[in-house]
Amino acid sequence: MDEQLITKNQHHKINELFTEFSEATSLTRPDKANKLMGQIDMMIDTRNGIEYIYEMIDDLTQAGLFLDSPWSDPSKLVATLVNGTLKSGHPNSTIEILSELRLLAIAKGKIKNATVNRDEAENYIQEVIVSNLEFVFNEPLEETRLVMSDHELLKVHSFFQFVSEEIHLDGVKLKLAEELTLICEQRPVVTEKQRKIIELINEKIDLDPEKPEDAKLYKFQSSIYAPTKNSKGKSIEEYNEFLNGLNEEELKEESKEMGRSMNEFGLVSRHHAVLLLHILANVQYNLVPPCLGLNAVGKAKWNEYAKTLSGIIMQTVHPYNTQCIYGLAKMLEKGIISREAVRSGLFNLATIKIHPKVEERIIKSTRSPHDEVTARQYLIGALFRILGQPLGVGQGNNPTCQSARGISMWSEHAPAKLINMIQTAAVHNDLMFRFEGQEIKASLTGKGLVQKLDHNLDAVSVTLVPMLDKIYNEMMLRASGRGEDPHKWVNPALYGQWIQIGFASAYDYLTNAIVDFDGFVRVFYSMCHPEFNGGHKLIYPNPVGIFITSSKGEMLGFHAVSLLRVAKDPNDVMRAYFLNPNNEGRQDWGQEIKPSVYGNGELHGESSLPIHEFAARTYAFHFNSLEVHSRMELIPSAEVRKVKQLAQESWGQAYNWLDTKKQW
Repeated sequence: MDEQLITKNQHHKINELFTEFSEATSLTRPDKANKLMGQIDMMIDTRNGIEYIYEMIDDLTQAGLFLDSPWSDPSKLVATLVNGTLKSGHPNSTIEILSELRLLAIAKGKIKNATVNRDEAENYIQEVIVSNLEFVFNEPLEETRLVMSDHELLKVHSFFQFVSEEIHLDGVKLKLAEELTLICEQRPVVTEKQRKIIELINEKIDLDPEKPEDAKLYKFQSSIYAPTKNSKGKSIEEYNEFLNGLNEEELKEESKEMGRSMNEFGLVSRHHAVLLLHILANVQYNLVPPCLGLNAVGKAKWNEYAKTLSGIIMQTVHPYNTQCIYGLAKMLEKGIISREAVRSGLFNLATIKIHPKVEERIIKSTRSPHDEVTARQYLIGALFRILGQPLGVGQGNNPTCQSARGISMWSEHAPAKLINMIQTAAVHNDLMFRFEGQEIKASLTGKGLVQKLDHNLDAVSVTLVPMLDKIYNEMMLRASGRGEDPHKWVNPALYGQWIQIGFASAYDYLTNAIVDFDGFVRVFYSMCHPEFNGGHKLIYPNPVGIFITSSKGEMLGFHAVSLLRVAKDPNDVMRAYFLNPNNEGRQDWGQEIKPSVYGNGELHGESSLPIHEFAARTYAFHFNSLEVHSRMELIPSAEVRKVKQLAQESWGQAYNWLDTKKQW
């Protein structure tokens, strides 16, 4: 049966059910309402379905669908509660969407309401959009992915796609500016979310840069569409022609302005690629540092390796692969280009033939693939970004936090190993790892955690993750059944030998309980807290397992993060700074525990919490067993009790707790 016929059948069915509901008696009305709502739920996971129901919304309202429900009076609705209702599933999520469609219809003048006028309805919808950007751009948070089905996610995303195109956004400028600031401060490798917001602003909001409330948004908009005064209003073809008429001093000023624009938000314009390629084509190597906005280290590395790098840059950079320029700049500033193995790896990648299946994944991961940009260009461009921004790696809408964490670790501490893995995976669509003396080949293992890959990833991740996921899952299977958390053996095998051999887990597999949590907390503080570990800093990222909790503190599942460092923030609070690879470091874990990404001493890409709050969500980590035992008694009992109370009153309610002492 073709899609058009299915749609006609759906329309016929819903009209039939609506008629039955409208004519129902008080006795049969609840049953008829349930059937009608069930059909609406099935229809609104597509744009056509949303549009059809929107055209019916006045009839549905007049028929009394909202009567005797919390949605009966639209003036009493609270925009900030919409997110939770949408996550609760059908029927609540369905009637919530109907309620928003009713308010949209009021805002557009399609229907009238005695308690809400057009302006009030529009303001409400604007607030709902800004409070639910995870749905607008189909980038759900970790908690959302765990509690919502694929159908519910599709349904809610379809609704927000529709409503964001129908409503004006002038009233939410400050909220959008704040949202963009907090996303950009994390410097994600994949920048589609910010770009979509800026595109939405460009299409839906008229900005006046002279108005304070517009100035910040205007700067975000300019960073993509007109990063320099001379690029404003020019297509990339016109801009290229314009550059041909500049002398070297004028090009230098243009380069400085371009570099400053990129560094402010970490976003790169297509005009930037045109300028960089123009400079390199004319062998004006001295203009590259200001064009890339390089610091002293980056400038020194460019001057040392300009001839080596210029060829691969010209092969990789393109106006439709432009975001890699920011990664290139950060890669130079990190100095890793000094390593011969890294330079050789980049050279090798520029010559490989990519496996057709890998090429297909890379093209799928590109929002708007361009005919002139090859999969290899996208791959090397993504590698620039990964090497330059190791804390910007995300897992997309995939249960692959382990793989994303690994890519980040290798980028930071074993970049040549990462490049070699990328080359192998790209050419052969396969990878091999060693686990306890035996080889694991991805193509010969069973399925991983990912059943259907979400391609909203960078090109490096879509190349590696399908294989890393299968290898990780195979390692977990082989290490299971030992009475302890398999991560004790899997983490060092997967990530590398810098992972400490000691392993602490709050959960005891033999008793299915939380055992000696006090000792667990003492080991954690002894491992990483500078006041109790001899003032030492963490040298390598520590793979940490955390409990994911809802905004009510309820246990939802498990997640992999990397503890990067522990230090005092500008307010003298000791904080844990960590990589959360789930695309968005800002969350609400309940009990007022809300990781921040900006303003508390975070580096780009870090999330942070006061250390006792982070400890209260931790269930596993690695440590040096030769060092911590002598320090455990130094940890104040009051600090241990504080952590334990937070744990027991949240995720801990899902477990039995035993005070039996363990040998750490």
